[in-house]
Amino acid sequence: MSNYEFTVSVRTQYLPDQSDPERTNFVFTYSITIKNTGTVAAQLISRHWIITDANNHVEEVRGLGVVGHQPLLQPGEQFEYTSGAALQTQQGSMVGEYFCVAEDGHQFEVKIPEFVLSLPRTLH
Repeated sequence: MSNYEFTVSVRTQYLPDQSDPERTNFVFTYSITIKNTGTVAAQLISRHWIITDANNHVEEVRGLGVVGHQPLLQPGEQFEYTSGAALQTQQGSMVGEYFCVAEDGHQFEVKIPEFVLSLPRTLH
């Protein structure tokens, strides 16, 4: 086990009531759980997302923290948040990383594995 390690898990949901398919606007939420699986307390400082729709339109998002927070996680602690993304297609994907700083000053990145945003029953 690494001293500096966060584990990330993701759940996604399509929001038909906020979407407008006729205007090619498809809204999704993603709920992310970040758990400090390392041995040193560390703080999530910033994020970087790459969002790609089915037309290969790419949008990059960078910013401080997540949903207005920069959580400091002790070993074993976790932080969960929900955010959203709007695509012009019925399907897309997101991938990214979090930039973190441990209590001892060590900086590290946490890769967020790629996940799919898709309308229900559109994957074959």
